[in-house]
Amino acid sequence: MPRVRHYADIVAILAGLMWILVFWSISVSARLDSIEPTLAALLALGAMILVSFVHRPFRVHLSRYHVRKRRTEMWMHILALPMALTLVLGGLIESLIAPLSGQQKMLLFNVLATAGWVVYVMTLVIKFVHHLLRRRRHRSGGT
Repeated sequence: MPRVRHYADIVAILAGLMWILVFWSISVSARLDSIEPTLAALLALGAMILVSFVHRPFRVHLSRYHVRKRRTEMWMHILALPMALTLVLGGLIESLIAPLSGQQKMLLFNVLATAGWVVYVMTLVIKFVHHLLRRRRHRSGGT
């Protein structure tokens, strides 16, 4: 069972990283006034999705409950919470300091989404280390 969870964590981390790259590519595209960075990121994302749907072992692994649960947790960290915080922080910044352009709002979202992904990864690493230490202590006969 822990092996399935470990695999689910890796899948969710990589999926989150891919979406973070897509989010940042949108900011880079807006800054450069060119759609090539976003197209490249979407092409890489599409290739990953295509491989995961076509390759049967990946499809079987990705359909498992633990992978779906971990990806849902990842989405909460990189999309739901950053969007809500961007609305609140963007509104505060606009009312207290100065209006924000679309690029600045996207940059704020990207920073918050990246921070959420890092928190998600650190949480998974801490959980993994905790379970590893607990398993070692249990094997050695400690209380």
